[in-house]
Amino acid sequence: MILLDDKVVCPTSFPDGTLALRVDVSSKNNQKVIEWNYESDTEMVVLYYITKHLKSAGFSVSLFMPYIPNARMDRVKNGDEIFTLKYFAEFINSLGFETVYVRDPHSNVSCALFNNLKVDNGFKYIMSAIGKINDKDLVMYYPDEGAMKRYSGMIADRPYAFGIKDRDWRSGDIRGIILMNEEVIKGKNVLIVDDICSKGGTFYHSAKALKAAGANDVYLYVTHCENTIFKGELINSDLIKHIYTTRSVFTLAHEKITVLK
Repeated sequence: MILLDDKVVCPTSFPDGTLALRVDVSSKNNQKVIEWNYESDTEMVVLYYITKHLKSAGFSVSLFMPYIPNARMDRVKNGDEIFTLKYFAEFINSLGFETVYVRDPHSNVSCALFNNLKVDNGFKYIMSAIGKINDKDLVMYYPDEGAMKRYSGMIADRPYAFGIKDRDWRSGDIRGIILMNEEVIKGKNVLIVDDICSKGGTFYHSAKALKAAGANDVYLYVTHCENTIFKGELINSDLIKHIYTTRSVFTLAHEKITVLK
């Protein structure tokens, strides 16, 4: 979904399938912010046309893109894999945005590839989730070492455990999880914190491991919750009591999911 001046851009099509777009350029303010809450790659074409149109009309244009598409493909290991994040960044950079605002990028590779980047690390949303759980003894859990390094410094006043995943690179399947600092979990409520959730396999296996280690209620915070969460086991299991996320890619609704503002 793409918004301009807080209004959703709704393209139509000509009979041959090409886009028909109309954007008001009568504003006296010479600055525009395009908000892109990613739903599909086809929105790249709409973004391109709108940006070029605004810039040709003399506007300075910034992009608010909380979720970075292709963020997972931040490295390649085999010759048949395409470094899509790199090429996506080149596309965004070619549009010459004044600033590109993103939220909780998946890795430092993203930060290095985009020009004029401004990052919101997601701290206020994590703290909002903690506030809603309202447990002074709440323990944090980070599903891997990367998440541990990213978030434990933000939430330095709470004990934490973290996991080491054995994952198949090609399939993405998790073979197992080893808990580190397991002793802080027993008898406590636990909040899992990470950046992206697809079908929730990582968090499903994490919650199983946490429960086996003696955790009470297990909660989940992810900055970017994809709609594909409904295709996984996590949402229908009783392992996670509640899920917190932000408005970036999640566009549906569920009684177990709260979108933080």
